Amino acid sequence: MADNDTAPTSAGFPPAGGADLTPPPADAGFRPAEPLKDAGVAFEPADASAGETGRAAEAKQLVRDNAAKLQEQATDRARGFAEQGKARAEGALTQLAKALDDAAGQVDDKLGSQYGNYARQAAGQVSGYADALAGKDVDELVEAVRGFVRNSPAAALGIAAALGFAVARVAQAGLDDRA
Repeated sequence: MADNDTAPTSAGFPPAGGADLTPPPADAGFRPAEPLKDAGVAFEPADASAGETGRAAEAKQLVRDNAAKLQEQATDRARGFAEQGKARAEGALTQLAKALDDAAGQVDDKLGSQYGNYARQAAGQVSGYADALAGKDVDELVEAVRGFVRNSPAAALGIAAALGFAVARVAQAGLDDRA
């Protein structure tokens, strides 16, 4: 096998112009590159007195400001939806109480006054709930629900399941009517 059989054959090898690729002799000594600081390379930011400055600080502040605005907008929207829901619930409870009270007269005629009184009592209870709901703001209602869930988690879970089932049934009925 000849000496040139082991030479690389890829492009650029051997180097053009006969450049020498042999390492320097071991006794040549080590000569480090000139320190970058002395070579004119700056390591300090443009305005080192302010600490974290420039675009990064502006970007962080912009992100913080936008996050605060978005949180405020989300809170306002949630509060608006809660107020609308509260108003709808008040209206529905008031209508239910009126319907129960109106039905009490028919119950008197068909089943007797004792059952009519039950309907009137139910109407009074529902009307009381509507009045209590009207007398509280959304924050008070949220705190009342939190307290109920803390004190009775099993009951809260059961109520949530029942409401979910009822909503699913109403939604299913609405979809069936369209078909």
